[in-house]
Amino acid sequence: MDVKTFDVPDVKLVTPKRFGDHRGFFSQTWTDREFRAEVADMGFVQDNHSLSVPKGTLRGLHYQKPPTAQGKLVRVVRGAIFDVAVDIRHGSPAFGRHVAVTLDAATGAQLWVPPGFLHGFCTLEDNCEVVYKVTDYYSPADDGGVAWDDPDIAIAWPVAPSAAVLSDKDTKHPRLKDLPAYFQYR
Repeated sequence: MDVKTFDVPDVKLVTPKRFGDHRGFFSQTWTDREFRAEVADMGFVQDNHSLSVPKGTLRGLHYQKPPTAQGKLVRVVRGAIFDVAVDIRHGSPAFGRHVAVTLDAATGAQLWVPPGFLHGFCTLEDNCEVVYKVTDYYSPADDGGVAWDDPDIAIAWPVAPSAAVLSDKDTKHPRLKDLPAYFQYR
């Protein structure tokens, strides 16, 4: 697998090798040993799968606070998304900064979003399917979010605000500056 790092610490782009021929391809999308050695020494407990039908569907920005904070390994199995991770670890040199990448089914690249980060994505095509592994179980009591359009984070989303397809929940999140300090940098 190929692992790319960013200026925002601990977020990584993981691209598994694909072996192709006239029938298609084969790829190991994740192995515990390689992931722990090359990306993060964390295990996964749950796999999630989402389908977003209309292009411009925006999900996020979400987090799960301690004690059930989640890291996520995100990949697209159909379509393409603009995927974002925002550092919300107080004391981090990258606090409030984000990484944004395009993930698509054609390349199979995956984004590692560690605990202590917001995560969100916007679909670039109709009928996008996203699968992601998480490091802790879903906890409704610890679920939270930050406004997807927070001007202090300044994400250049690939959709106009008026055209973004949002859940009711994602229209009501606070700004980052109003979020308690749930996460600390090492």
